Amino acid sequence: MSVFAKATASPSRSKRTLLSGLAIVGASALVLAGCATDGGDTSTGSEGGELSLKLGTALPVTGNLAFLGPPEIAGTEYAASEINAADAGIQIELIQGDSGDTDNKAYETEIPRLLGEDVSAILGAASSGVSLQFIDQVVGAGVIQFSPANTSAAFTEYDDKGLYFRTAPSDVLQGEVLGNLIAADGHETLGMIVLNDSYGTGLAGYTQEAFEAAGGEVVAQPTYNTGDTTFDAQISEVLAADPDAIALITFEEVSTMLPSIVSSFSAENLYFVDGNLANFGDEFAAGTLTGAKGTLPGLSVDTIADFTSALNEFYVGSGQPELEEFSYAAESFDSVILLALASLAAGSTDSAAIAEKLQEVSGGSGNGEKCTTFADCAEIINGGGTADYDGISGPITFDELGDPTEATIGVYQYGEDNTYSAY
Repeated sequence: MSVFAKATASPSRSKRTLLSGLAIVGASALVLAGCATDGGDTSTGSEGGELSLKLGTALPVTGNLAFLGPPEIAGTEYAASEINAADAGIQIELIQGDSGDTDNKAYETEIPRLLGEDVSAILGAASSGVSLQFIDQVVGAGVIQFSPANTSAAFTEYDDKGLYFRTAPSDVLQGEVLGNLIAADGHETLGMIVLNDSYGTGLAGYTQEAFEAAGGEVVAQPTYNTGDTTFDAQISEVLAADPDAIALITFEEVSTMLPSIVSSFSAENLYFVDGNLANFGDEFAAGTLTGAKGTLPGLSVDTIADFTSALNEFYVGSGQPELEEFSYAAESFDSVILLALASLAAGSTDSAAIAEKLQEVSGGSGNGEKCTTFADCAEIINGGGTADYDGISGPITFDELGDPTEATIGVYQYGEDNTYSAY
């Protein structure tokens, strides 16, 4: 299954416009073509002018997206190790933190702690709803906020002082892909269970828009809140509407919902999204999810097999358990690489200076020379040239709003073992 959509960069941060595109159903992955206190120390280190870039992370160690924490954290650590090993004039210090969720509110103590460490950027959160809880605090301090996984369209128009960036595409695009996928599968009516936050309601809205534009009808759309533990009312409402298909726009609460849903609804008519697409394995009986589908921004694991293999080797080698999920690992890796390249190009660890160079090193401006590793890009920059980094997660190419103009969205399907693979 392939979907192609082209995104157009907006002219300025003061006038943001939503990405738009034409979704075409076609065969295998979905491709979308589509700054501190005063942020950080401006010194360049004591030896040979080497930059010392301090980055904080606010990724989900706890909360309803905790299953995304390991691949994202591993991605940041792996990138930092590659940068430091390159010895190209910049060294990274990572200070890991926990974003939590809007129920446990780990970010309320973690963000002040990270800002107190005088970081130049904070990577996170994974959840759009969580990022919206602290974006004003971060950019208000003059620090870059850079998320590898935020997909809410709310960030495109956000007054972020030019300090917010993300390597994940807007849900305007995922919603279009999902809605068209459900319609292309022959479904005429759709029920949705939706997380009541910026991510959930936004993605549901764009999915509904695409599905209805294709001639379908959304017949039920109950919501729930972060921290809820029972979902009987929402499940009953959707099943009572007798839809052809059900889209679950949730986080890990889906594990609680699924037994009640699949007991009376065929799994082959279920649709997952990036917030809950996970390898459930023996969490459920074999065959429980056979035929269910889902969407996820990013290239398939098969496409980036060399990266995921190297990432796992690095992660296990650092004393951590083997990774079972890889969602947003590549985007996390690319986030750190881009920040380091922008710092190197700016010759500074000042947040505002780094932010000024992020579009350039991503290829969004400057007509730079293509490169695909930190070492190669750093060599271009150190030689007086302009680097255009094409990452593991895709070309990225930031527009003037800090949104990627090129990204990939995959369609996946569950097998008998309750794990997913490219459809």
